[in-house]
Amino acid sequence: KIVPYMTAPDPALRPKVGVAVLVEKDGKYLLGKRKGSHGRDTYALPGGHIEYGETPEECAKRELLEETNLTAEVMEIPKVSYTNSVFEKDHLHYITLFVKVTKYSGDLKLLEPEKCAGWEWHSPDSFPKPLFDPLAAFCAASGFKQ
Repeated sequence: KIVPYMTAPDPALRPKVGVAVLVEKDGKYLLGKRKGSHGRDTYALPGGHIEYGETPEECAKRELLEETNLTAEVMEIPKVSYTNSVFEKDHLHYITLFVKVTKYSGDLKLLEPEKCAGWEWHSPDSFPKPLFDPLAAFCAASGFKQ
């Protein structure tokens, strides 16, 4: 059981930092169905782990290109900019930073089929279920209808 504010007994259990990319097109957002063991069969935004020395915006731009072939051109940090998720079953703790992309270039492609079943555009009021926990927490905190 997780005890609040305890020091992780194993450094591998320390929180990790991820970046989720809110790509908007005509009021819809890009979501993919996760295939990995962590969050398998949930719907998530493009994104991934922040690398040493990267800013959240640099990470968002890199991950978006690696996963979707889209190049972020205009980005902003939303009012609700992070979530704090503990996945007790997987012994994982993530702080997820959110970056919104309002302008991009490129043709959407599925570049990591081993990690994602496919990309689709969805309106926030009709997001598919279940959502990956950081996205569900973001929706609840930011007022996205879901």
